[in-house]
Amino acid sequence: MDGKVLALIAAVVLAAVAVTAAVIEMTREEPTGPAPSAPALQAPADPFRLELRRCQEMGEAAANDVECLRLWAGNRDRFLGRTPAPSTSAQPDAGPIGGQ
Repeated sequence: MDGKVLALIAAVVLAAVAVTAAVIEMTREEPTGPAPSAPALQAPADPFRLELRRCQEMGEAAANDVECLRLWAGNRDRFLGRTPAPSTSAQPDAGPIGGQ
């Protein structure tokens, strides 16, 4: 067999496969009936995430907001796997100046 005849046979076989695939796809029946419905899974509202979102929406003003700075520090510690630093807001009373 020479190359032209072999190429012609290959082209005919390829065309037959393409036509067969098209016919099968056109005669396929779509499933009828309602689609199965599953309840949408939503994560419970995380107050920490909501506060972070609020700080994000504040834009540049959040850089001066004490609460946003505290939230960002906590998020950074959580991401890095560190234990949060102890709060420095409650300082013991040092008494009067001069130690009296």
